Amino acid sequence: MKNAIKHSLSLKDFETDQLVAIIRAAKRIKQYPKLFSEALSGKTVATLYEKPSLRTRVTFEVGINKLGGRCVLLDLSDGGLGKRESVKDLSQNLSLWVDAIVARVHSHKTLDEFKVFSKVPIINSLSDWYHPCQALADILTLEEQYSDLEKVTLAYLGDGNNVAHSLLNASALYGFNLKVITPKNRQVHPNVLAFAQSIADSKGLRIETSDSLDTLAGVDVVYTDTWISMGDNTCESQARSLFMPYQVNQALMERHGIKFFMHCQPIHRGLEATDDVCDGQHSLILNQSENRLWAQCALLVYTLAPEYLQGAE
Repeated sequence: MKNAIKHSLSLKDFETDQLVAIIRAAKRIKQYPKLFSEALSGKTVATLYEKPSLRTRVTFEVGINKLGGRCVLLDLSDGGLGKRESVKDLSQNLSLWVDAIVARVHSHKTLDEFKVFSKVPIINSLSDWYHPCQALADILTLEEQYSDLEKVTLAYLGDGNNVAHSLLNASALYGFNLKVITPKNRQVHPNVLAFAQSIADSKGLRIETSDSLDTLAGVDVVYTDTWISMGDNTCESQARSLFMPYQVNQALMERHGIKFFMHCQPIHRGLEATDDVCDGQHSLILNQSENRLWAQCALLVYTLAPEYLQGAE
C-alpha cells in the first residue's frame, strides 16, 4: 500500500492486484465463512453514521460479528459531527480505542480530515463523492455472472453521483467496459472521469460518457441509482422531469437486449426502475445486497487480518 495504514476512502486507494485479492477473498469467505470466524478476534470496529442506513449498517455489523470482532455504533445522524467536538478530536480519540473506523458521511472532506488524524484505518461506507464498498459488491456480483469481465459492458443510467464515480474507478482498475449515460447537467465529475479514462486507455478498456440512450447498443448490464440522493435538494417533480427518460423499464431492457439489471438500493419503484424490472428474472439487486456483506468482510480482513488472505485461492 502507499501508506502504512490501509485507508479505504475510494477504490483509488488500491492497485488492481489488491482489488483482485479482495474479490478473491470475498468469494472464499462467502463459500467458507467458518474459516474466517476468528479473523477479527480481539478487534473492535467503530461504525459511524451521519446518514440513515439499512444495507450498510446491517452488513457491516453482521460481517464484523461473523469475523469474530466487535462493533461499536456511533449514530451522528442528528448533525452532531464536528459540532459537539471536532473531527480531529473525534478521530484522535477513536484511534485510542478501536482498530478501524467505518464512516458514512455527508462530505468526503470529513473522511479526508479523519484520515489526517487517525492512527487506525478509515473505511468509507459512503460519502458524497464515492461509495467504494458498494462497488466492491458490484464487482463480486458481476464476477458471479461472467467469467471474463473485460468482455462485459455495463451501462450506468441517471445521476452522475457517488455510485457512478465508484463504478468508474471499478471499471478502470478491475477491468470492465463502462458507459455512463446522464443528463448533460448531471454528469460525473471531470476529474473522476479523467482518472478512470487514463487507466482504462492503458488497459484497452472502453469508458464512454453520453446523454443519449442510443449508446446502450451492445450493453450487457444496466445499472441505475436513486435520482435524489440524501442531502440533494432536488424535488421529486424536478427529478421526474430530468431523469424519467433514463428510467429502466422492460421495454428498454428488451429494445437493447440487456441481460441483467443492477441497482444499489434503496429503489424508488416506478421512478428510476419499474417493478417488473426490479423483480424480474434478470434482476441482480438482491445479489448485490447480499454481496455487500461478503465484499465488506473481505475488505475488513484485508485491512485488519491480511494473514488470513494467504492462499485464499
